[in-house]
Amino acid sequence: MDFASPEFWIAVGQIIAIDILLGGDNAVVIALASRRLPAQQRTQAIFWGMFGAVALRVVLIFFALQLLSIPWLKIAGGLLLLWIGIKLLWPQDEDGGHEINASTHLLGAIKTIVLADAVMSLDNVIGIAGAAKGHLALVVFGLVVSVPIIVWGSRFVLVLMDRFPVVILGGAALLGWIAGEMIAHDVMLAERYAVLAPGVYAYSAPLAGALLVIAIGKLGGKRRAKTAATKPVDLVRRDNNSEHQE
Repeated sequence: MDFASPEFWIAVGQIIAIDILLGGDNAVVIALASRRLPAQQRTQAIFWGMFGAVALRVVLIFFALQLLSIPWLKIAGGLLLLWIGIKLLWPQDEDGGHEINASTHLLGAIKTIVLADAVMSLDNVIGIAGAAKGHLALVVFGLVVSVPIIVWGSRFVLVLMDRFPVVILGGAALLGWIAGEMIAHDVMLAERYAVLAPGVYAYSAPLAGALLVIAIGKLGGKRRAKTAATKPVDLVRRDNNSEHQE
């Protein structure tokens, strides 16, 4: 993929978008892990923590790119990415699932940031590997560009997502699009079906993936929101019933 080609910059844009969309939790992890450090050390913890996290992610994506060349694994990765996109449209828990222990030492904070990012980066790794289409240099370039955006622009991005839900919808659709591309380009499918109608095949699977994520994500999100809204009522009824039984 040539540096001056439009495909290169489209892929870079996809990698940056995925990393911002799925890396919003990184800002929360950084803040929680470094909150007990002196002000002078927080900047160092953020820099070295993100440096270590990006280096580890590049290694993970390198192995992911190698594995995605094996038949059926792109299908598995695409299905997992579809699930990630669907969950992105579901309402989040109030606590956000963050249980980060803050450290009073610089090395401890850096270690926490790197390890937490490694645990949380599975969705990023799969999404970026799908967007990179086998080019590790593209992965490195996209991640390097996205790091300052995450560190300094994550708060703005999170506010933007809260104020304009269509941003999340577009991001989920992007994950569905890339998932469709991954599935369509798996060796087992591409060799059999791509030759039949190359033009239709190239765009039908990504479009189907994007539409599937939006449809299932929005429908599942409404059901989860309705279930969450009825839970307090059910708890009150159970408490009243238990009191009457006593």
